Amino acid sequence: MNIPAGLGEALLHCASDAIIATDREGRIIFWNPGAERIFGFAAGEAVGQSLDLIIPENLRARHWAGFRHTMETGTSRYGHGDLLSVPGLTKDSRRISVEFTIVLLRNELQEVTGTVAVMRDVSKRFAEVRELKRKLAEAGGQS
Repeated sequence: MNIPAGLGEALLHCASDAIIATDREGRIIFWNPGAERIFGFAAGEAVGQSLDLIIPENLRARHWAGFRHTMETGTSRYGHGDLLSVPGLTKDSRRISVEFTIVLLRNELQEVTGTVAVMRDVSKRFAEVRELKRKLAEAGGQS
C-alpha cells in the first residue's frame, strides 16, 4: 500500500486531537497544536516537561505506577484501540475530561522507548451525560 507523502506530518500536526509523545521517563518529547488547544500550554512550555504537567496531583501516583509497569513489561491495558477516560489538567488549573488511547514506541530491538497518546477533550459530553443522569434520577423519584 502506498502511503501519501506528507500524511504523517499532516496527522501529527492536526489541530483537533492532542497528540503527545513521551520518552521512557515520561518526559514530553512531542506536543502538537491539538494539545496546545486542549491543555493551553504552548509546545515550548510542554516539551521537556514531565506528564505531571497535565495530570491532576491526586492521580499522579496511580498514573506513574501504571506508566512504570508499561515501560518495564512492554504491555499496557490501554492499547489496541481501547479508550481510557481520565481527568486532565489545563494550564489555568481547570480539570477537564479526556479520552485517549496510547501506542508504545519501540526501537529496532522492540524495546519500549516511550509512548504516544492521542487525546480528545470530552468535558462537554461528560457534563451533558451527568446532567441527563441527574434529570432521570429526579424524574424517577417523582413517579
